[in-house]
Amino acid sequence: MSESKDSAASRASGMRVDSTLVRELAELLNETGLTEIEVEDGERKIKVSRAAAAATQFAAPALVAAPAPVAAAPAPAAAEAPAAPAMDGNAVKSPMVGTVYLSPEPGSAAFVSVGSQVKAGDTLLIVEAMKVMNPITAPAAGTVKAILVENAQPVEFDQPLVVIG
Repeated sequence: MSESKDSAASRASGMRVDSTLVRELAELLNETGLTEIEVEDGERKIKVSRAAAAATQFAAPALVAAPAPVAAAPAPAAAEAPAAPAMDGNAVKSPMVGTVYLSPEPGSAAFVSVGSQVKAGDTLLIVEAMKVMNPITAPAAGTVKAILVENAQPVEFDQPLVVIG
């Protein structure tokens, strides 16, 4: 019996959860509209998610459950979901989490607009991730049917950005 108490104590001392950090990450989720953030510091990894999908079940239940009061605001994510129009062309999706920019620099014209003709390899927009500007290019020639994001909007991996038909 004392052996199980010792192993429980060692597990508890090995995993220290910084509840302030978890709350700050949860607030960041709400501010950016993202559904998940993961932070790694050495061997410690904290993953905070506000999605109620099965994916949050296996992530890190103790850490996901901690920000319950803050994470109780999934309404903005639900409001964004219907915004995706029916795709009548090929949707170019974000290859990463980051911030999307529709022009090469503030105040300049957008790379493309609805109705623009693009060739394969033309830059459609930029996704900034970790201070690196990543050009997102057209996979094939076509016409821009829809731009599904706003300038300086946070985007998630695999989120549709532009529809080319």
